[in-house]
Amino acid sequence: MTRYILNKVFFFILSLFMLASITFMLMKSIPGDPFMSEKNIPPEIKARIMAHYGLDKPIHEQYGIYLSNLVQGNLGISMKMQDREVVEFIRDSFPFSMKLGIVAVIVSVLIGVTLGMTAAFNHRKMLDTSAMVLAVVGVSVPSFVMASILQWLLGVKFPIFNVVGLQEAKDYVLPTIALAALPIAFIARLTRSNMLEVLHSDYIKTARSKGLSTWTVMQRHVLRNGILPVVTYLGPLTANVITGSFIIEQIFGIAGLGKIYVMSIGNRDYSLIMGITIFYGLILMSARFITDLAYGFIDPRIKLGKRKEKAA
Repeated sequence: MTRYILNKVFFFILSLFMLASITFMLMKSIPGDPFMSEKNIPPEIKARIMAHYGLDKPIHEQYGIYLSNLVQGNLGISMKMQDREVVEFIRDSFPFSMKLGIVAVIVSVLIGVTLGMTAAFNHRKMLDTSAMVLAVVGVSVPSFVMASILQWLLGVKFPIFNVVGLQEAKDYVLPTIALAALPIAFIARLTRSNMLEVLHSDYIKTARSKGLSTWTVMQRHVLRNGILPVVTYLGPLTANVITGSFIIEQIFGIAGLGKIYVMSIGNRDYSLIMGITIFYGLILMSARFITDLAYGFIDPRIKLGKRKEKAA
């Protein structure tokens, strides 16, 4: 198991390094600079500004400074936001995205797994058909369309919820539904297909033939084996949802990190773009890393234990 963990740590660090390098190269390959739109700046003033941000140095020197700062946890300073540090933007805006994302992940897993299990245990019955119809709707309707419909129906036509901001608990309802609709549908279909496969497996028939109760069979065999693919999906799901949906945050006027990211792209703010990209990448890779470790504990077959090494 130690070798398995060390292997995952190595690829985690390598992936983060590659993300940082590719992001840097892409930013530098874009023609122009962050200040090209400001035509009224005298050339000598612009030269001082470029020197202040280190943009006058050769690319390889900028790259070395960038990696050195990154290792120290320094994501740089914004080039368009009054010299504010990128870390400050993340600290101030990410909590909004994180709270909404956590709620959406919990709702996605609870509802998705429940729908999938209900459909599997009622295969080819009305409940199965109803659950899959909901799943198809969740997959087919884009999140921004879902958000717009929810705003009009439950915020304007029937003013039950607020349509802007996250001031109170009920304000999370509409953006959570819009953000969780697709994951719910995917988890429901994934859970259903795997539950059906497990339920028709030979070892389930053997467990039942031994006289084990339905609850015991469900707890020890069906749930544990049927839920493994969902555990795998939780890594990217958690990262993608917690980092926030750019569109959902824009529609509901949520001051999350996604809104800042969109703004930084429009401003060609190199430091802010690269800093938030690295932060997003770190969350995604961390979620995948934790998921891989959890999967290793849940499914002993993927563990690289000493017994296998000795047998080899």
